[in-house]
Amino acid sequence: MIALVYPVQAAISSLEKLCESAEAQMTSNCIPPLTCSISSLQQTNCCVANSVGGISNSGPLPPPHIIPPLMGVGNSPPHMGPPDPTPVTSIDPVGLMGPGRPIEYRGSLVRAARCLLASVTRVLLLADTVVVKQLLLAKDKISHSMSRLESVTNFTEFVSAFSQFGGEMVELAHLSADRQNDLKDERRRAQMTAARKVLDRSTMLLLVASKVCLRHPECVTSRENRDTVFCQMRRAMDLIHYVVKDGVLETDSEQLKMNGHSPPVEPQGVFRTRQDDWDVTQTMYGAIRRLEDNVEMTRMTLFGAAVRDRLCLAVDTISECSQDFTDSAYTSHEHRENIILLADRIRLQLNQLLRVGVSLEQKEVLSPSADLDAAISAVLTATGDLRTELHNTALEQAAEIVRGGCEVSELMSALKNSGLATDQERLDEYSDRFLEHIEHIQEVCKLLRHVAPTEALQVAAKYSEINLKIYGPQVVTAAQTLCLYPTSKIAKENVEVFCNVWLNLVGDVKLLTKDINDQILAEDKPAEKQVYMSLPRPGKHGTTTKAPKPTRLDQEEQAKLAKSGLDMKMASSEVDQEAEKWEERISQDEDNDIVKRAKNMSSMAFSMYQFTRGEGALRTTQDLFTQGEYFAEEANRLYKVVRQFSYQLKSQVPSGPHKKELMEYLDQIPTHVQLLQYSVKNPTVGKAATFTKVDTVIQETKNLMNVISKVVTTCFVCATKYNLDFRGLSPRGGGRGSSQYRTDGDDVGGSGGE
Repeated sequence: MIALVYPVQAAISSLEKLCESAEAQMTSNCIPPLTCSISSLQQTNCCVANSVGGISNSGPLPPPHIIPPLMGVGNSPPHMGPPDPTPVTSIDPVGLMGPGRPIEYRGSLVRAARCLLASVTRVLLLADTVVVKQLLLAKDKISHSMSRLESVTNFTEFVSAFSQFGGEMVELAHLSADRQNDLKDERRRAQMTAARKVLDRSTMLLLVASKVCLRHPECVTSRENRDTVFCQMRRAMDLIHYVVKDGVLETDSEQLKMNGHSPPVEPQGVFRTRQDDWDVTQTMYGAIRRLEDNVEMTRMTLFGAAVRDRLCLAVDTISECSQDFTDSAYTSHEHRENIILLADRIRLQLNQLLRVGVSLEQKEVLSPSADLDAAISAVLTATGDLRTELHNTALEQAAEIVRGGCEVSELMSALKNSGLATDQERLDEYSDRFLEHIEHIQEVCKLLRHVAPTEALQVAAKYSEINLKIYGPQVVTAAQTLCLYPTSKIAKENVEVFCNVWLNLVGDVKLLTKDINDQILAEDKPAEKQVYMSLPRPGKHGTTTKAPKPTRLDQEEQAKLAKSGLDMKMASSEVDQEAEKWEERISQDEDNDIVKRAKNMSSMAFSMYQFTRGEGALRTTQDLFTQGEYFAEEANRLYKVVRQFSYQLKSQVPSGPHKKELMEYLDQIPTHVQLLQYSVKNPTVGKAATFTKVDTVIQETKNLMNVISKVVTTCFVCATKYNLDFRGLSPRGGGRGSSQYRTDGDDVGGSGGE
């Protein structure tokens, strides 16, 4: 599919220029521009044919009805060359200077160009069909592997089946990510994102839940955990199937209608047609928007019977949707009263508008009057006030969820502790409280979906609510399993994994709340006045000292960084393990600066790893770059401490492999520090350049962390083998009050003389 993009773009461009040139020159004899267009078109035709050949060889066989257009793309369209009887000379290079010949030739050329464009369009449809079939084939493989996983009875079969399942999941992740990038519909992209997120998080749940089932096959609650994960993953794959087949099914139905056949009846299910999909996503935001649009249209259409019915139906929809706010047990009494009063106010103002419209009809007035404008303004003011009240209600409840994060963590800890203590009574008490929390956050998602101003945010809120409803009770079920088997390590791990997934889901709701709030503020903010200047102001052209605007990476870019981030996390884990070994020598190394610096760097690297997953305290790319600067500074200080230790090593330790290995690793630190500092300070413009910079910073941090891990390990080996004393080591030879920020004398460039 990618191989066709550039040739097809070139073909379309050439065809457009060719048709414009031909039609513009119908009354002239200026042939050379047409000759150039013909040459360009023939070259593009060859490129498209080669690309089509590559796709047809690598993918599955195309359907029979599309093979003729595919085979015809490589051939020149008819009448692309000049007629044979016409003489060709240097003055008349294509032999078309005769009377009547240019118009006849150009008409044929335009028709041939359009035929080629139609063939290219069919090729694009073929390529899209191949991509869709590849994705559906990968999905079917996973469905088969999941059925095999459900039937395994021992760990050996499970390991083999899960290894195959993991490879197929990686393939599906790549194909679905590419398809998501190709989707143009905002709602479909959001649905694909939600499905891929469920599959990503459910993979670890499936691994642990299946292990608990195999370890305790008689446990009913563990089987419920596993079956729920299987069910949710199948639903996610069904959603991917629905999103992928959406455009293809419509095309096939249209083609059947054109051929005189009736389209097949779609199967019953959660999603059937595009219209049904939109009906189930009706929100208060959409209902108010439709009422406002209909009210605005009355300025031109005035008030017929159909217009009055649409207005009344829109008001009824608003009243129906507002019940989700007023019936919620978590809506305050004040907000509930305001919503009811504002909904009644809209109905009253609309009745006044209808009365004005009827009066105009009786007077046979064909243009809007001042009374009509005033009535329309009153309705729009009332809808705006209701929208603001709904926003405040939803965001206030969401803020309660954000503020109660600590309480939720304590509640989950209490669930785990009750399970470990086999205290069924306390476990039931905490389970009831946790289920109340689940109900509350589901209500918040429902209200956020009502006020979300975009389809993508509405879809995100909808699937967040679904995932919370499904996975929330499974946390309690996992705790019940732990209560039955308190000494089982895998049962304890199962509870922790489900708790982590729950916390991630709650984090999604918090992020969704922030995105909705930002979108609402952006819509309410008045448009900035644009200033146009013929020339740039002096001193501002070409350079600027303004800091770059922080950028937040989308989920696809974060997924591309995940592998590098995971490698960096593994390196930081190695450093943590070495630091823990040194902490066992606490009586001697309680003032060990190497341990302190290494742990600081490990903590920074872990926060950067969390950024690659869209988690943690680092929210924007600018936060990541700042953390990278601090990481380089800390590596610089660690370099000076280890360099001082190397002097002690030279005087107290004989020459050997450990000393040589330490010096080799130590000499690599300045190079990696300078590369990281250069990457962080490298200016960028545009989102693509920013993503490249982020990837480079992550890679350089990972490389530096690997070297630090080797240095710390070698230092520990030398300290243990030769019983060396590290107390008092610091970047300046004993001072413990080093600043958090690098000074002029601390940079690596100035340490070369040490």
